[in-house]
Amino acid sequence: MSEMAGKKIGILVEFNYEDLEIWYPLLRFREDGMETFTVGPEKDKVYQSKKGYPCKCDRSIETITDKDLDALIIPGGFAPDYWRRDKRFVDLAANMVRSGKPVGSICHGPWLLCSANVLKDKKVTCFHSIKDDVINAGGLYEDAPVVVDGNLITSRVPNDLPQFCKAILAQLKA
Repeated sequence: MSEMAGKKIGILVEFNYEDLEIWYPLLRFREDGMETFTVGPEKDKVYQSKKGYPCKCDRSIETITDKDLDALIIPGGFAPDYWRRDKRFVDLAANMVRSGKPVGSICHGPWLLCSANVLKDKKVTCFHSIKDDVINAGGLYEDAPVVVDGNLITSRVPNDLPQFCKAILAQLKA
């Protein structure tokens, strides 16, 4: 049995998510025996990705707090634009960062972190089109496949997923 068995990883889901940014970590972390599940606005609702791939929501945001998770993953696509307008998601992201637990955010995912007001003086990366938003939120932008600053792990695009997941695993093992 893996040393990671029993770790609980929540991955946010909503309409217009980026396919690989949910599915790659969801399945990758299950390989190591972790309990990975999706968290969205409505339990059992099926959300379509940008390309139309379905993902059923395992747990409602109403039932999840930072105390229920060992790590949080915020995928990209256009879904983060919905989450950043919803206080429940903003509060979860902020509380996870402040708790010191690993928070992975990729592509457009840092939009949620901008709204959670947790980027000030933090080194981060993101999809290039939201770089200005990250900088305006106080983040110290770096163009790299993965950037780790404390418990905050950020990446740019789906091709960065191997490095992104390795960085999250390293945090969970620490």
